[in-house]
Order: sequence, then C-alpha cells, then structure tokens
Amino acid sequence: MKPLRILVAHRDAARGDELAELLRRADHRAIAVTTPSAAAELMGADADTLLLDLDFPDLDLATLRRALGSLGEAEPDSLDAAERRHIARVLQFTAGNKRRAAHILGISRSTLLHKVRKYGLDFP
Repeated sequence: MKPLRILVAHRDAARGDELAELLRRADHRAIAVTTPSAAAELMGADADTLLLDLDFPDLDLATLRRALGSLGEAEPDSLDAAERRHIARVLQFTAGNKRRAAHILGISRSTLLHKVRKYGLDFP
C-alpha cells in the first residue's frame, strides 16, 4: 500500500503533533498544522487527505467545503481500474472466499474467477 500524505489540522498543537506521529509510525507522511488557513494552503499540493479538528473557533464548514471542492477533480479511473479495485475490496472483505464475493458482487463464481485472473488478484 502506498503511504498517504496526510495533513493533520488540530487547534491543539500537541495533540496534532501526536496524531501526526501516530500516522508516521504507520508509514504515512503526516504534517501537523494549527490553523485552517495553513491547512488550506497545504491541501492539494502537499496532502492527499485532511484530518481536521471540527472544533476550530470560527470554522465555516460551507467555506471549507467550497475550498476543498475547488482543488479540482483528479482524472477518473478507467472502468477496469474501478472494477479491479472493487473486486479486490470485496475479496478482502470476504477473506478470499470467492463464492461469497461473487454473491456480494452479483456475478457467477466463474465470472469472478475470470476477473481475478484478468486483474491478477492473488487471494487464497
């Protein structure tokens, strides 16, 4: 799994640093900031994910939503990429049980086996 670049925005600097350190121990890149404006500046260019303390004084969620929406959408995945990711998640959820995964996906087991081979999904 690729490490995430996580931006931790917390009004309590010590708590933000503690959360960032926990994320770093999980092999993610984490940056802690103490103001929403600092988070807005770094979001997009330096972060994939935002962990935000919602108790910031004067935090305007509508403005935040607009700002995050204006970061631009990444190019959509191909249908094959989306299907591969979804099948992998379902197989992970079922601990590799292909019969149960096929049932959840609404496809036959043989179709699932074909897709597992097609996408190179290695589940026992």
